[in-house]
Amino acid sequence: MAKMIRKADLPQKTCAACGRPFAWRRKWARVWDEVRFCSDRCRGARPFAKGGERPQP
Repeated sequence: MAKMIRKADLPQKTCAACGRPFAWRRKWARVWDEVRFCSDRCRGARPFAKGGERPQP
């Protein structure tokens, strides 16, 4: 039987958008060094490079 890893033992990062900590996920195993955001929502809410703010709908 495989050894279970506790969530507290997984690597963590801080989200670049919301500032909350988030833990490693299996689907991020190959790209963990590139992951910056905790969710699709935070990735979509990041500030734009040129204007600094999101355009209003």
